[in-house]
Amino acid sequence: MAKNIVCLWFDKDAEAAARFYAETFPDSAVKAVHRAPSDYPSGKKGDVITVEFTVAGVPCLGLNGGPAFGHSEAFSFQIATDDQAETDRYWNAIVGNGGQESACGWCKDRWGLSWQITPRALIAAMAAGGDEARRAFEAMMGMKKIDIAAIEAARRG
Repeated sequence: MAKNIVCLWFDKDAEAAARFYAETFPDSAVKAVHRAPSDYPSGKKGDVITVEFTVAGVPCLGLNGGPAFGHSEAFSFQIATDDQAETDRYWNAIVGNGGQESACGWCKDRWGLSWQITPRALIAAMAAGGDEARRAFEAMMGMKKIDIAAIEAARRG
């Protein structure tokens, strides 16, 4: 196990979430599933307690901690994409699997975890500064999934 990992609290679906992430994003995998060695107050022997996995190379631990805490927009994964096809693929996988769209390239998966599907073209437009960045930013503000062609057109003016 890595010295520092992201711990994500799930009600009871950490394994399903980890397997979805592993199927959806490159450099992602389920590394280990740990089960309860005996019955406990809110579960039974053999229930999944934690899942070690990676998401796009980031080590994570999914904890089935029950319904006490939910995910918040204060934490999100940001996935940088190279083109519209990659942007569409990740967006559609998350939203089309019980997730929901939000604004400006943000969406939530069916477990409530927030994702930023961010084309590198948008990152470059914002880094350009000045009027290019302002126009790209204003275009982005009206989007849910990022439209790279519209960002590039706005950047050009």
